[in-house]
Amino acid sequence: MSCGEPHETDCSEVLDHLYEFLDREMPDSDCTKFETHFEECSPCLEKYGLEQAVKKLVKRCCGHDDVPADLRAKVMGRIDLIRSGQAVPDDGVDLAPGS
Repeated sequence: MSCGEPHETDCSEVLDHLYEFLDREMPDSDCTKFETHFEECSPCLEKYGLEQAVKKLVKRCCGHDDVPADLRAKVMGRIDLIRSGQAVPDDGVDLAPGS
């Protein structure tokens, strides 16, 4: 997605790191860049608003369930593999609770 306008921070960078922004898992300087981008780019602002609403809905509806420690470890392990750029093996591991 892009609005077609030039920005200091490219739309693709903003959308690639949107969840890090939503979760405040990025440096303040990057958050400031993203906030500036949202002021300039209505398509990215719309996508941000949608993702923020979904996150709030999920938290409201599912935020009270405890996640089993082994499931959390499996999910975090997969996330680490993806972030490091490694291929995630399709080993048939079911990430559903109780597996």
